[in-house]
Amino acid sequence: MLKNILLIALLAIAITGKAQIKYPTPEESDYIAKDFTFESGEKLPELRVHCITVGKQHKDAMGQTDNAILIMHGTTGDSKGLIGIERFSNTLFAPGAVLDATRYYIVFVDGIGHGKSSKPSDGLHMKFPKYTYNDMVKAQYLLVTQHLGINHLRLVMGTSMGAMHTWVWGYTYPDFMDALMPLASNPVEIAGRNRMMRKLAIDMIENDPAWMGGEYKTQPKEGLLGATASLLFMGSSSLQMQKAAPTRDEEDALLAKTEDRYYHLLDANDVIYAFDASRYYNPEPHLEQIKAPLFAINSADDVINPPELGLIDKDIKRVAKGRYILLPITDKTSGHGTHSNPTIWGDYLKELMVISEKK
Repeated sequence: MLKNILLIALLAIAITGKAQIKYPTPEESDYIAKDFTFESGEKLPELRVHCITVGKQHKDAMGQTDNAILIMHGTTGDSKGLIGIERFSNTLFAPGAVLDATRYYIVFVDGIGHGKSSKPSDGLHMKFPKYTYNDMVKAQYLLVTQHLGINHLRLVMGTSMGAMHTWVWGYTYPDFMDALMPLASNPVEIAGRNRMMRKLAIDMIENDPAWMGGEYKTQPKEGLLGATASLLFMGSSSLQMQKAAPTRDEEDALLAKTEDRYYHLLDANDVIYAFDASRYYNPEPHLEQIKAPLFAINSADDVINPPELGLIDKDIKRVAKGRYILLPITDKTSGHGTHSNPTIWGDYLKELMVISEKK
């Protein structure tokens, strides 16, 4: 099962395995968007968007959906990878929990290029349309409205890339949700070290002769393993990695296991597209358009969104009902991967649900 690429290091430390389900049985389905036009102007006659739903949709007396929750995964991840983290699912969706799935209708969606949604590795390879985050959010909106018949969302939330999608949802469809929670992100253009790490991962693959312009017969091993250095750094927590591999021999074994996982789970073209999809992401000019209460949560040990940049500190003031929460480093935080640990930030979600509840 493919996990968020930025969580691979963490999952190598503590693999949760398949969740012991304490909530309604998940259901999978596909939506086919006909003649989908991308931001680039490219088109696909059929774009497949896959989703997993948990619980049942409910509409109020006026016909408005009042219990739907949209949750979006991180880069190169998928819905199964997120829902499969027992700590995440059972903490949030179990009976009596903050997003109790016997009360709420939980929607997980595989972004374009990920999971069971349409992606380059389906056959088009590098001829697949060069999708962006705007395209991914557009497809998510079509799935939510056209396929699932949802006309309002109680909450939009996401981790990492999904967190960035949450910002885009907030200003693109400002009246469509009651609350927003981006976990591990900044509402600014991907630049500086963040973009460099992404571009290095792409370059590592494309500079491998075995990549063959995307028409490889077997995965370009040197390119994928070369990209590991960039990807591992992006998702790592120095404290948790030190705890997991306190000796040289243990570190070598852990690294070998991580490299093997990258190579056997990833497709090189899908990785290129997934990381380049962030190239036009930039909510900063649109922050005043966000209407719903928004809690942005980052962890102080997140290498991708380091607090010393001070980016979100000033920008959150432009969100009418926005709040920024910076989680301090503890022995329980795990860098960027803290976004998937609601035992740390779950109380903030409870608060957000209370203050955004319609009176």
